[in-house]
Amino acid sequence: MKMTPRRLRWLLNVYPPYWATGIRVTHVAPDWREARVELRLHWYNRNAVGTHFGGNLYLMADPWLMLLLIQLLGPDYVVWDKSARIDFRRPGTGCVRALVRIDDEALATMRRETQHGVAYDHGFEFDIRDERDEVVAIVHKTLHVRRRKAT
Repeated sequence: MKMTPRRLRWLLNVYPPYWATGIRVTHVAPDWREARVELRLHWYNRNAVGTHFGGNLYLMADPWLMLLLIQLLGPDYVVWDKSARIDFRRPGTGCVRALVRIDDEALATMRRETQHGVAYDHGFEFDIRDERDEVVAIVHKTLHVRRRKAT
């Protein structure tokens, strides 16, 4: 079964860790270069002080870069999450959203750096924002990319 952006969006929206926390995938671009995810605050996903759990904020951002890069780079590449950090800037209340984008420059760099079979670690950064478009958290991720060896 071929993975399509629509199928991926549906699968993650029924994936128990996502639906149980209230995370919704609202968009996966047809060209695999962008994903939008949101999390609304409900009684079942708020912490002791009435804001979003930090773990839920991270969960909404976690898989996207790897999933998008796997599709963009194709089967000749190995892509793994290598490290991650989330910097919390303000309490998350209401609906929070993450927009994850991969641009042409990042793709070109990954292809260039791995063309001779060398592994390459590429860093990304994106925001989680609230309804007032204020930054709630900044997500930093490093992905490990390498070309597969020819068989």
